[in-house]
Amino acid sequence: MIDDTLIDAYQRDGAVVVRGAFAAHVETIAAGIARNMAEPGPYAAENLKPGEAGRFFDDYCNWQRLPEIRRIVEDSPAAEIAAAAMRSRSAQFFHDHILVKEPGTAKATPWHQDMPYYFVAGHQTLSMWIPVDPVTEDTCPQFIAGSHRWEKMVTPVRWLDDSDFYPDPSLYRPVPDPSVENFDILSWALEPGDAILFDFRTAHGAPGNLTAARRRALSLRWVGDDARYAERPGRTSPPFPGHGMIPGQRLRQDWFPVLFGNG
Repeated sequence: MIDDTLIDAYQRDGAVVVRGAFAAHVETIAAGIARNMAEPGPYAAENLKPGEAGRFFDDYCNWQRLPEIRRIVEDSPAAEIAAAAMRSRSAQFFHDHILVKEPGTAKATPWHQDMPYYFVAGHQTLSMWIPVDPVTEDTCPQFIAGSHRWEKMVTPVRWLDDSDFYPDPSLYRPVPDPSVENFDILSWALEPGDAILFDFRTAHGAPGNLTAARRRALSLRWVGDDARYAERPGRTSPPFPGHGMIPGQRLRQDWFPVLFGNG
């Protein structure tokens, strides 16, 4: 499902699309999203302020309690695709993340990189964003090509109000502004079951959804051979309390299973 051309593009740009990779799994993912929204987990969030139109729901770390999402994690080609794109011998599952923007939601997802929110360091990392609704290019997440090679990571912010996620934003580069900076922006029109693959370090954001259609997606986060636990200057997202790891360790496999290769 992913050839050398796509792997080279992933390594170069930090984001690519694999067409139809999860076409056979769309109904299962949609059922898992519906179950998650009906039975939210402890990290579920509504990302709109009072008075803002629409609904922007997200939740993560539910794969072990939602059988539909567990089937995608364990029985789909996700792990093999992730390992190939990362050029890693193994693919270790980090966490799941469900994101839903209902019709009429003007709220944009702020520009950010995933890496600063996570307690992970390494070059072999990958998120896959899998929609279960058709996505037009003007509602698709947007990615800054090559930003996975930036020396300094982007200031992480809270999605609800854009406030600083950690106490010292000077450790990071400012949130990028593509409207005034000359970036190469990647986005695509997508069909249900397509998958955007992107590095944890790739800067990205997403427009609101002012269409009449829902925009539901499942993200799966993976790490490869060189990924290690790293401390951050505050509570990470997800936090995984009580994990007991120390800097430089591989992520513990009883919590974060290796689902492709030997680890």
